[in-house]
Amino acid sequence: MPVWQSIYEELKSDNFEIISVAQDTGGEEAAGSYFDDANVTYTAIIDVNHHISSLYNLVNVPSGVWIDEEGKIMRINEGTYAKEHFDGAWGTNDYVPIVRDWVAKGADSEYVWDRSKVRESIVQRTPDAERAQPAFRLGGYYFTNDNDEKAEQYWTMAQELDPTSWNYLRQDLEYEEGGNAGPEWRARREQVESAGGSYYAPLEIENN
Repeated sequence: MPVWQSIYEELKSDNFEIISVAQDTGGEEAAGSYFDDANVTYTAIIDVNHHISSLYNLVNVPSGVWIDEEGKIMRINEGTYAKEHFDGAWGTNDYVPIVRDWVAKGADSEYVWDRSKVRESIVQRTPDAERAQPAFRLGGYYFTNDNDEKAEQYWTMAQELDPTSWNYLRQDLEYEEGGNAGPEWRARREQVESAGGSYYAPLEIENN
């Protein structure tokens, strides 16, 4: 977030706005300090119901959605880090330059996707995945009402209905031993990648 803050300061005078959304059922107590420590001045939201992820069919963080002045989605990606971290262990330096290009050129940017590309890049939910969302929210309801057993029941149900959602898994693991990037998350990621899958969909940074 400190890096995105510096980018926001660089570009905000060019009709550019960042809305950063932390998907965390723990609310301000769990996520607020990250925004505070980064001293962000862009819009920062803590989304306890993962409502934004539901609206845009996002299954992982960080994800970025480019929205123009008319409210149209111009591009949508997973793995949208502001920079590379730990010598390339995670993150990328490739995303911010295309953001700058879009801010400078708008719809004329070569990195803006056409409508068909945008549509095909939005995750399509199965009927079971549609059922996963209310199950996940029920888990959040019970979590905020201190019923951890019921929360775990519905969070597990959501993951079984939609195993493609890393957001569901990591929210569940956040409140278990090891945390949301601990051994269980690593084992799941290694399982997916060893089978030829990927943790993030490719950024596909190429000329349109």
